[in-house]
Amino acid sequence: MAIQKGDFITLNYTGKFEDGRIFDTTDEELAKKEDIFNPHGLYGGDIVIVGAGHTIEGLDEDLEGKEVGYSGNVVIPPEKAFGPGNPKLVETISITKLKDRNVHPGLPVEVDGRRGVISRVIGRRVTVDFNSPLAGKTVTYEYTIEKVIETAVEKIQGLLALYTGLRDLEVETADGVAKIYIPTGLTFNQRWLMAKNRVASELFKYADLKEVQFIEKITAESETLIPAEPEAKAEEESKAEAESETEESSEPEV
Repeated sequence: MAIQKGDFITLNYTGKFEDGRIFDTTDEELAKKEDIFNPHGLYGGDIVIVGAGHTIEGLDEDLEGKEVGYSGNVVIPPEKAFGPGNPKLVETISITKLKDRNVHPGLPVEVDGRRGVISRVIGRRVTVDFNSPLAGKTVTYEYTIEKVIETAVEKIQGLLALYTGLRDLEVETADGVAKIYIPTGLTFNQRWLMAKNRVASELFKYADLKEVQFIEKITAESETLIPAEPEAKAEEESKAEAESETEESSEPEV
């Protein structure tokens, strides 16, 4: 059966620049070989919802109509990949703003907390491109559609892995209700706090659920069972309040 929008699929892929350099892959060994391995990343295939924007637009569109087991590649222009470069993010600055004065085109630099790459050097001034390294690039994705996910539990676990980086979280489903057991540490994760409403929304839309329950799960092994000492906690709160007052007092008057 052909892949269509709304399908949950397992997708393996490798993304390359036009010169053949690899910038992303679900193949762990290849990532290590190309020196782009992320120890916190998930390898072995991503579970994505076709048409939900979980991959770049050009790849997402190319998935539709393919069969399970399909392997191929697609060339994607910047406007359907990572977007065009923004000329406003290309700035010319004095070399004195750089820690390393031995500059040359292609050198990664950090200026006022922003990361960029030097594109040109003219005398004592340098042009720095603060765009994402992927912006404005035509890219090629080689990919394989491994399978379509059918069960509700696998769909939920796959979506959670995509948003949290954690595989096989405990999930129960019955009568259109999903109970998702969240480790205590995750409840304080900023990424998760921003993503959980989207996870629920996508499960309602694509997994035919009518209710999603996020349940905090605490076990005897949880490090968070040990509360902060009252005095230490009070000291931290006092410090936080003092820092807040300092920041407010330092704001310029209008």
